[in-house]
Amino acid sequence: MQKPIINYESLIRITSSISTLRDPEEIVLISVEGITHALDVKGCALFLFDKKSNELSFAGSFGLSNEYIDKGPVSALESIAAALEDGKPVAIYDVNDDPRLQYPEAAIKEGIASILAVPIIFGDRLIGSLRVYTAEPWEFGLNDVNFVQAVAQIVGMAMELCRINKGYKESIDILKTMRDPRTVKFSKRTPFEGVPKSFSDDELARKKA
Repeated sequence: MQKPIINYESLIRITSSISTLRDPEEIVLISVEGITHALDVKGCALFLFDKKSNELSFAGSFGLSNEYIDKGPVSALESIAAALEDGKPVAIYDVNDDPRLQYPEAAIKEGIASILAVPIIFGDRLIGSLRVYTAEPWEFGLNDVNFVQAVAQIVGMAMELCRINKGYKESIDILKTMRDPRTVKFSKRTPFEGVPKSFSDDELARKKA
């Protein structure tokens, strides 16, 4: 599997798009769509953390089926818990053989091979998690992780602004005003629409030849 080279241009596209938005639905959709295309992976999902129930509530995704999204409640204590407890990214290379997954059978059925879980943190507040899914086994490199972490930071700030503007106490309350994320379609131009994806190693070699 050829990995695209993530560059500042990819991050700038996503950041520029998010910075103009005030609608949490659009912020979520731009983020998951942007990460999926920038990394050229199967899909991406964004969850918001509910500290009362210790669950990750689904906020939006790109590239994933409704069946997988509806697999069941995602427990912050059972589903790749270290990413939330330690506040650090966690990569799972093989979903077939990793006890940190809550729903390994559902992941296998969905055609997911590897997962990267990155916490969304603003200050000392845990807001949620970004999860990246690949269809082939993927050893997430430092560039991959740094890129998703950067987007997570931007999303965290944007969602906190939404929370403050709406007068909510907790970020999870934002979901109360959002439409069902399974049915929301983004109608505006996305940051990657009509723009070439980041170059792969082979493409860069051909350009230099």
